[in-house]
Order: sequence, then structure tokens, then C-alpha cells
Amino acid sequence: MSTAPSHAADFASDAVHRLRVDLALALRAAAHHGLAEGVCNHFSVELPDGSGRFLLNPRGLHWSEVHGDDIVMVDTYGERLAGRHPVESTAMHIHAAVHRICGHACVMHTHMPHATALTLTTRRGLDTTLSQTSMRFHGRIAIDERYNGLALDHREGERIARAMGKAEVAFLGNHGVVVCGARIDYCYDDLYYLERACQVEVIARSTGLALAPADPALAADVGAQTLGERLQSELFFEALRRLL
Repeated sequence: MSTAPSHAADFASDAVHRLRVDLALALRAAAHHGLAEGVCNHFSVELPDGSGRFLLNPRGLHWSEVHGDDIVMVDTYGERLAGRHPVESTAMHIHAAVHRICGHACVMHTHMPHATALTLTTRRGLDTTLSQTSMRFHGRIAIDERYNGLALDHREGERIARAMGKAEVAFLGNHGVVVCGARIDYCYDDLYYLERACQVEVIARSTGLALAPADPALAADVGAQTLGERLQSELFFEALRRLL
């Protein structure tokens, strides 16, 4: 495939190179934390120029082996604009729609085990009044109870995006989760702690003992406190950069 000069120049720019490196780091971190599933699922981030183009991990690579040079650039129609690897169509249907309709810069979709386990329950998602970690997501979650099978066309991706609305986290019934944010480091921090919160809830429910939720107003206060100081998210991501 030929790459238009403007796309090639943008792809090689310092700003886009940094995004590619950070997106690859988030993918390797997710693999390190046990959030990957085969070579499925995708992370994406929009270019900051308002063009609608975004970066995405390619088809066929395990997240643990992805580096900045493996990331590809695509447009909202799923056409690969730059990069040496192919793109999986189901990634485009979900990610392009969430970027376009929901307006999020960074989109991470996973089938991570404990969060996905909660999508199989009648509640369909996390109880944000239980653990302190879960409270950071209070008021930020949308539940999509309708499962339509694989996202094989743009209509299913758009349906998921509309079900998500302005929420930053979506639990997709019988499927997985989508976590969004304005920055890669913030988004990955939320993804990691979402799985931790779901893991603790699954463990607590497995005891068979009655649960003790906090007052929803307190959960809202804790969520505001957590998100009011994002330095911790930045420090965590930089620690992962040193480790991985």
C-alpha cells in the first residue's frame, strides 16, 4: 500500500511518535497485568490535529510484543494510512464510532476477565459503592445490556457508541468493557483500576457473605477526590515505562 506524503510526514512527526510509543507501552502494560486476550481487542488514540485520524494496534500481534513502530494510523473509514501491519475490521467498527460519536481521544477495549465476568451478571457491571477503588468510577459508567454478537459492521459500533454516550466507561453485556479518556496515561490508569475493582467485587461476592455498600453520596465524593489529583496516574504510567 502506498502512503500519501502528508500522512507519512505526520506519522513520523515527533508528536505522533510519542503517541505511538505511549500507546504501545499501554498495550504491553495491559499484557503484563493480564488484561489481554490472545491477539484480540484494541487500544486507539486520536491525533491531536482534529483530522479524525487515529492510531491503533495492528492485527495479529500480541500486546506484549507491540512497540511504537508497530502502531498503525487509520482514518474513520478504516483505511490504513501509515504503518506496516494490517488492521482488523472489528477494531474499526467499535473504535471509529466511539471516537466520532462520543468524542473521546483515547479508547481502550478489552475482554479483561473480572470486568467481563460482571457483564455476565444481571447487574451487568461494577457496583461503584463497594470498594474505595470502585468509587472512582461512580457516575462515570454506562451499561449496554444488549449483546448483538461480533461488531462486524459500522452499525454495531455506532450502536455501542450511542449506548455509551458521554460516559467514560462502558460495560458491554456478555462482551467486555470500553474505557475512554483524554490521555493515554489517564485512560490506562482507569483501565487498570477498573479491573482491580471488578476483581475485588467478584472475590467478595464469591464468599457468599452479605456485602456492605457505602452511601452513594460518599462514593461520589471519593470519586471526585480520586480524579481531582491525576498526578498518581502520570506517575504510575512512568513507572510502567521504566519497568517495561
